[in-house]
Amino acid sequence: MTAPFQDLTTAELTARLRAAGCVYAEEEAAILLGAAGTAQELDDMAARRVKGFPLEHIVGWAAFHSLRIKVAPGVFVPRLRTEFLVREAAAILRREGGTAGGGGNAVVLDLCCGSGAIGAALAAELPRLEIHAADIDPAAVACAAANLALFTGAVHCGDLFEPLPAALRGRFRIITANAPYVPTQDIAFMPQEARLFEPDAALDGGADGLDIQRRIAGQAREWLRPGGHLIVESSPAQAAESVRILERNGFRAASVHSEQLDGTAVIGRRGG
Repeated sequence: MTAPFQDLTTAELTARLRAAGCVYAEEEAAILLGAAGTAQELDDMAARRVKGFPLEHIVGWAAFHSLRIKVAPGVFVPRLRTEFLVREAAAILRREGGTAGGGGNAVVLDLCCGSGAIGAALAAELPRLEIHAADIDPAAVACAAANLALFTGAVHCGDLFEPLPAALRGRFRIITANAPYVPTQDIAFMPQEARLFEPDAALDGGADGLDIQRRIAGQAREWLRPGGHLIVESSPAQAAESVRILERNGFRAASVHSEQLDGTAVIGRRGG
């Protein structure tokens, strides 16, 4: 019979996690040890990790852009590569002063927000922002509301732009969108943590992965200020088509990539 986890040393816990396929077993062991309040809780948490539950869902948070982002079971876990989108959005806001243009704060929309990680990261880095976030999943919206509670703005539940107040139309300086972009047929080949424990609605982008991006690009111009930016996450294989999607909808667009973060973003600027 295998010894219970609470009787294991850190090294033994690491070895057990590694044997279960955890690539970053040493780091995960440290996180579990830090999160558990009792030996029994550590035992339960470690057993769930060995069964394949995402570490972030077990401990209730994900590391993102130097923040601890609250996540709950069934909610999309923010990825390291998405920090590149945050960097690009922050650079644009800094370059343009971070204000609305007539005094006041710049208004930013974190669309398909999931846990609200992008919005929270931007708000923490640039305090003079009014952050709005929107997602179709009520569980994700609840997490986003918690993560954005200390910042100016609001979280909205509904399909893309549909739940936003009409008063926000034409006011956004930047719209960020980490919309689902996995082709439907590729979901079966994703890691178990995503495939089994994150909602399909947060992953499935249709036949070529870009259906949601097309919908966003078709509506975004009316919600942006003149000169405002739409920034969408993409992949190296899809970036050229993502650029064309934005261009067909009236944006001047280009793709950028970070080797360090393995992140790809397509940035479109609204004219006029």
